[in-house]
Amino acid sequence: MTTARTARTVVAAALAAGLTVTALAAPALAAAPAPAPAKTGHAATQAALRAAVDAGVPGAVAQARVDGRSWTGTAGERGGDDRYRVGSITKTFAATVLLQLQAEGRIDLDDPVEKWLPGLVRGNGHDGRKITVRQLLNHTSGVYSYTEDPAFQEKVFGPGFLEHRYDTWKPRELVAVATGHAPDFAPGTSWKYSNTNFVLAGLVIEKVTGRPYGKAVENRIVKPLKLRATSVPGTRTTVPQPSSRAYSTLVPDAGAPVHDVTELNPSLAHAAGEMISDSADLQTFYRALLTGRLLPKAEMRELTATVPVSPQYPDFRYGLGISWQKLSCGTEVWGHGGGIHGSVSEAYTTRDGRHSLAANINADWTGDTQAVVEAEFCGTLPAKK
Repeated sequence: MTTARTARTVVAAALAAGLTVTALAAPALAAAPAPAPAKTGHAATQAALRAAVDAGVPGAVAQARVDGRSWTGTAGERGGDDRYRVGSITKTFAATVLLQLQAEGRIDLDDPVEKWLPGLVRGNGHDGRKITVRQLLNHTSGVYSYTEDPAFQEKVFGPGFLEHRYDTWKPRELVAVATGHAPDFAPGTSWKYSNTNFVLAGLVIEKVTGRPYGKAVENRIVKPLKLRATSVPGTRTTVPQPSSRAYSTLVPDAGAPVHDVTELNPSLAHAAGEMISDSADLQTFYRALLTGRLLPKAEMRELTATVPVSPQYPDFRYGLGISWQKLSCGTEVWGHGGGIHGSVSEAYTTRDGRHSLAANINADWTGDTQAVVEAEFCGTLPAKK
């Protein structure tokens, strides 16, 4: 999830809904700032964390690993080992499970969604018979994003959140919100970030495995990689310790009152963004994924087969639940951004896994997480206001 204040760094198509409050986030785009030379080591990254706090973020954390050597930086009300809600980074976990299932011959990503979820994707022009599982994973399905529905936004992301924060949403209810609208385009003809795609992906996992998608994530990724800070909370409303609080204004006005939004029922996000992790675990996951520890070579090629998102952003492309971007200094990184109420995260690694970063801020109305990515991989100091 993210807010409209990050419009300059978020996939343009994902912002077409005109969101004014928190929503499940698309990955951030490299903004191409004028690079300022950093000092040595991770000084620029620490400066970017401090800049976020100076901008009004209560706390920020980043951890990087370069050739096996780790560094952790914090600013404000944050601990280096804090766990936090990772929002749309959940999408990479779900896509990885589906690629594993394909490698085992249990599903073909070119299967129509209808094969696994008969009758679910119907209404107002949506037709699961014409949409493939692959198109869900790379956001070329055209399925309307339920987080763009005005009534859903008001109830879940706006002031209505305070009354409805503990409500449980069933994934099929989220899909029904989406199919109450017309699709954005015919399947395979364009690209647009849609959280409904990954709610459907989670349901496909459940149909193939016969168990909740979160169990597949735990058994296939979390346990083998020993990701002890990572969890799929389901309807659990709290964040395990150690953790910091999460804050939101719930409206686009930066001068509005700030609310503690730490506790919420993450079923509102399902496989599109419900997971919890920390900076160490996220790096371990993306390094393992990009270096081939989780997928065979054939599925790795599919994971990293990207599609363009917009002519405006030639240095940003999207694969299967993972994004590729070329930063302002020319460094290429793979990973995902993510956000949910009061929590905005970034997790990226170079293709060889030698240099990785995971970062988070505990506010959703200010702060620039893309600046942290640029700082770490390019040594770019944040611009002075």
